[in-house]
Order: sequence, then C-alpha cells, then structure tokens
Amino acid sequence: MEGLASTAAVFFDVDFTLIYPGPRFQGLGYQQSCAEHGIAIDASRFELAVRQASSALESADQLYDDAIFVNYTRRIIELMGGAGAAVEAVARRLYEEWAEHQHFELYDDVAGSLRALSTAGVRLGLISNSHRCLDSFRSHFELDELISVTVSSLEQGFLKPHPSIFRTALERAGVRADEAVMVGDSLAHDVAGARRVGMRGVLLVRGGDPPDVDAGIDVIRTLTELPVLLDRLR
Repeated sequence: MEGLASTAAVFFDVDFTLIYPGPRFQGLGYQQSCAEHGIAIDASRFELAVRQASSALESADQLYDDAIFVNYTRRIIELMGGAGAAVEAVARRLYEEWAEHQHFELYDDVAGSLRALSTAGVRLGLISNSHRCLDSFRSHFELDELISVTVSSLEQGFLKPHPSIFRTALERAGVRADEAVMVGDSLAHDVAGARRVGMRGVLLVRGGDPPDVDAGIDVIRTLTELPVLLDRLR
C-alpha cells in the first residue's frame, strides 16, 4: 500500500459507520419501552418516524446538549403514535441506553479494514457525536490496539460539523488536516465538517442509493474499499 504514505491519519464516525444498533433500538424495542410506561405505539411506523424526526438532530450553534437527542427520540415516539406525560421519561431512558455498548454490533468489515490501515502505519481515531464512552467502546469491541485517538462531542463540547471537534482530533493525533481523512455515513456532519477544516471526506453508504456529491468527495459502500481508495490517493 505505497499510496498510504500520504495519509497520516484516518478518523471514523462511530454510529452507523463502525457499529449498528440491535433490537433495543428498533421498532419492537421502542414498543416494549413505551409499553412499560403505558404508552401504545405502532412498531411498523419506526423507520418512517426516524426519517421524519431527523431534523430534530440539527443544532443551530452546534453545541452539545443532551436535550437535542432526547427531543429527537421523543419525536420518534410521537410519530409512532405515542402520547402523554410519560413519553419524555421513555425518551430520556432510550437516550441514556444508547451509550451502552451491549446494545450494538460491530459491522463485519470493521476489524479487518482497521487492521489493514494500522499495519500500513496510519493512525486511527474516532470522532463521535454520541455520549458513549469511547475508551470503553474500544475495549468492548477489542479495538484498543487499533484506535489511538478519540474525541466525543460530550467531552469536547461541540457537535459535528463544528470545526472545533475536527481540529481537536487533528491536534491529538499530531497530524495536519491535509494528511487526514474522515470517514462517516453523514454527508453534512462527517464529510462536510471535515472538509471545512481541510481534511478529505469519505462518505460511507452501506445501503440504498448514494446521494449526489460534489467533486472531490469519495463514496464507498463498505470499509473494505477504504485501504484501496487511500492507496490511490497521492
């Protein structure tokens, strides 16, 4: 992988890039949580509700605030038919449990792809908007020897795409922006945010049709494509 010499560090988004949620955070899981509080919802409306609620994740000032995520979860419940004073309590509980690693699975392509990059001498890091502990995340998924830098919006104070969270990651890795690549599933948060500070952005689209992207933005469908892509870059 001779071309990897020009890439000093690769940073990854976490949720839906490296891991995906299990049943706890699917329609039936939401239904069960709501039922425990006497709230009836329609599990079949989950996927549509998630799409419709996504605007609640936008923060005008991009400061981290757990209310953003609680409001997003509450909106999903409401769009599935939930109502009543207890909705807030369910949303708060689901938000808190999102940080628990046992509710998530590592995508099959993660470990091998990260190992290939690490073996080639590339520093690897995580930049996440979530509130989960990234140190215990590395241990839980046995990535300690591969991931050397972590930055979460909870401890850093800003959400992607704010420049500060990317600059903090670059400082901790000891690399320049033009030597670094950001990989994630969000065009607005991961790719656009990284490009604003001079990093290269790679969009990971695991399913469905990829969106239209500007020239200079690479799109991959699996992390196994990443080492090959970076090897082509000069």
